[in-house]
Amino acid sequence: MPDPALAGSAPLLFLAGIAAGGLCLGLLADVVVRRTLPQLTPHPTLAGRTTAALAAAALCALLAWRFGASPELPAYIFLAVIGVQLARIDVIHHLLPNRLVIPLLGAGILLLAGASVALGGWEKLARALAGGVILFFFYFILALISPKGLGMGDVKLAAPLGLYLGYLGWTQLFYGGALGFVAGGLVSAALVFKNRGNKPTEVAFGPSMLAAALIVILLTA
Repeated sequence: MPDPALAGSAPLLFLAGIAAGGLCLGLLADVVVRRTLPQLTPHPTLAGRTTAALAAAALCALLAWRFGASPELPAYIFLAVIGVQLARIDVIHHLLPNRLVIPLLGAGILLLAGASVALGGWEKLARALAGGVILFFFYFILALISPKGLGMGDVKLAAPLGLYLGYLGWTQLFYGGALGFVAGGLVSAALVFKNRGNKPTEVAFGPSMLAAALIVILLTA
């Protein structure tokens, strides 16, 4: 669970400000996605864009409660904002675009490096980089074994998620990776039940990976 000291350092006004900022970033991210990925049609409706922005705002507020006004917070806010867009795209188009996954990794490295400088140590960043490599190769091996179960988009998404999880610790890396498969299995089971026993031909796994990572980030200290 989040450290009470960290939670106490995030008063209501601070959380509200971060939520408002997350809402603006969510709306901005939607505009950027539509301009950089015009081939993704149909474009989301106004209701869909608003829902995604509100989800980003809620996640940003929760992350502010988790981290407080710490140097790590911008990195995890970026993860939340881009993660919402990736989840939405994967659900609709069964695609995790490189134009979002690669910036998520690159910006994550830069932002977490900045946090490491501010905190005066490089151990967490080194672990984060190792975590990104480990989770990437773990998913890559699984994709080779079961290409119908995992796509290369999922493999590439594992790198930034391993980075963000590894920064927090090896335990977070393990549970974040494992919980993704649990969440994916539950989603598949729910879809089978919804379709009256007919297994769907393709299930977006990216949202399960992102949800699992964010849950572990929020609920572990």
